[in-house]
Amino acid sequence: MFKFITNKPLWVNILAGFGLVVILLLLFFASLSWLTGFGKYEKVPMVTGQNYMAAIKMLEDKGFEVAIQDSIYIDSIAKQAVIRQIPEADATVKAGRTIYLTINRTIPPQVEMPNLAGFSIKSAEMYLQSLGLKLGEVSFKPDIARNSVLEQLFNGDPIKPGTKIPIGTIISFVLGSGVGGGEMEVPNLVGMTLNEVRNYLSTISVSIGSIIALGTIIDSANAFVIRQTPDMLTDSLGASGLRVPNKIKQGQVMDIYLSSTAPERDSTHMPPKN
Repeated sequence: MFKFITNKPLWVNILAGFGLVVILLLLFFASLSWLTGFGKYEKVPMVTGQNYMAAIKMLEDKGFEVAIQDSIYIDSIAKQAVIRQIPEADATVKAGRTIYLTINRTIPPQVEMPNLAGFSIKSAEMYLQSLGLKLGEVSFKPDIARNSVLEQLFNGDPIKPGTKIPIGTIISFVLGSGVGGGEMEVPNLVGMTLNEVRNYLSTISVSIGSIIALGTIIDSANAFVIRQTPDMLTDSLGASGLRVPNKIKQGQVMDIYLSSTAPERDSTHMPPKN
């Protein structure tokens, strides 16, 4: 075989090689349209909203390749439904083109509940929306922090910051309604434990302001109040010559001073038992 080539003049071999290259190029370009589908076009069908398995079958039956590009979660759309397709429906593309799909997740992702206490209702709502959470009921209670978030609730119960919850969860808020109109005498909290103070003040819609520890306290919940601001009595004297009871409104706050040692308690000015 090699003698057949070597016995020929060099110029004949060069011409033969050149002719072979030309033939191969002609064959390549002739088959190029078949390999690339040149000149063959298909209209992309609408698969948005369909279950992704049905969408894949429809596209593959049309000769398209299919790839799942992304998955997100939208609670208003059926699970595993196609949310977006690229190219879009009715686009004319080459046969065999890859169609990229974005589908809706089966299980919603979870986010951490933020601490929205102190936020305005508008800011709190925008924060919820940025995390994919929804605003539920808004209620009010007397508090000096008017229209600020006092409590955040999930299914009617307080939810702690950092708690993992699914996207789409509904969060309700309790807001401050401002200081109430009616006045009452300042209660005497001296001698009560911090737990007792919290329970009692919640019944009269008065909040605890600053909590100041005097000395070393190991268990603050069971520590005792030894001083309070405002005090139960004013410094002024009434017609009887006695100090006048101080007044407070719903929504106002009281500062308390704690000690591990119980003070003497004046039973004549103790708040009523629940």
